[in-house]
Amino acid sequence: MSRFRIALPFVLCVLFSGTMFAAPIDSTLYTSYFFGTGYQSLTLVVCGSTAQSFGCYGSAGLGPFGKVGAMIEGNPSYNLKTNTVTRKIYIVDAASGTAGTGVTLYVYKKTDTITASFDTIAVTLTNTVQLSLTGGASVVCSMAANNGYLFIGTNQSPQAVRVQKSNLSVQTIGGFSPPINVTSITSDKYGYVTVTFGGFTSGEDGFYTFGPNGQGAGDGGGAWFMLTSDAGVSTSSLPPVAASVNLAEKLVVLPKTISGTSGTE
Repeated sequence: MSRFRIALPFVLCVLFSGTMFAAPIDSTLYTSYFFGTGYQSLTLVVCGSTAQSFGCYGSAGLGPFGKVGAMIEGNPSYNLKTNTVTRKIYIVDAASGTAGTGVTLYVYKKTDTITASFDTIAVTLTNTVQLSLTGGASVVCSMAANNGYLFIGTNQSPQAVRVQKSNLSVQTIGGFSPPINVTSITSDKYGYVTVTFGGFTSGEDGFYTFGPNGQGAGDGGGAWFMLTSDAGVSTSSLPPVAASVNLAEKLVVLPKTISGTSGTE
């Protein structure tokens, strides 16, 4: 009898752990995109498999735009009672407005309703936000994100903007004197984002790094950037450092002050 008393909790632990780590209901589905002429429209297609079928289940058209400059998906939200998955799609129109020099953020909501045999897709435009950036048909637009914020810039603007996902409030960030335009925006898997400034011929460069909470985490000279584990960084948008970097100025470690005490940790 004692052996059964020992084994039973182990069996229950295995059963519960299997439930806790169940795969997301859309883990066997994927979304692909393609552009229309002049990057003025966008189509998404959902393919993959469900429990009882496989193939491509539906598509949706997004736009029209002046010219799509950058785009990124948000994190999924699951409702297991209705078998739905919702996520935002953030698209930056880098040539919006009558003159084609505005920059507008479009926010779409994509909903997948998944059954054993099918995935029904619905995409709706939920918000548009005008951004205080300089756009145009030939500008290079950059965007990266973490759980709470979007970071957006163009190579015609000396500052970037930070958009809070929860309420779409916009704040201008970064900037140097004399002005240096944004070159790229990169991120890592922990939610840190680096906005890189500097041209290929200007001779000046710099960077600002922001933490997962959206606040500044560091800045300085040099065309610094970040890497993530699931997407490569193209050198076409990253100039080499214009001058030698004095790493001794950066490689400094300071103690944190513990709130409410006179010591440090």
